[in-house]
Amino acid sequence: MSFAHRLKSIFQMKCPQCREGDFFVSKPYDMKNLGKTHEHCSKCGLKYEKEIGFYYGAMYVSYALGVALFVTCWVSFNLFFPQANIWLQIGIISGLSIILSPYFYALSKVIWANLFFSYDPEAIEKFKKGSKS
Repeated sequence: MSFAHRLKSIFQMKCPQCREGDFFVSKPYDMKNLGKTHEHCSKCGLKYEKEIGFYYGAMYVSYALGVALFVTCWVSFNLFFPQANIWLQIGIISGLSIILSPYFYALSKVIWANLFFSYDPEAIEKFKKGSKS
């Protein structure tokens, strides 16, 4: 599968192995279940947490997403609105950071999982055969 298919599964928040099963219990903005992943993929049976504390590394990905947001906003302001007040820029970037933080949190966990689990097009069939035995 191509890089575009991997990106599609990341943004749809699907299983990194089969790219069909849901990764999270609910949507990113459901504050009651914020960041809760399923224990196993419902389609291929992949255990999402390799070890205790596996997703601590996703903090680095989240930091990178936050920096990307800041740089994109800052460059956009300076290119398209050069007369904009610095405090307005800080306020908008801060507001966007707060609004997007649940999404970035979920996205960073999916990206982190995709770094460690590879795509297996036959994973679903293997899981079905294994569960019948």
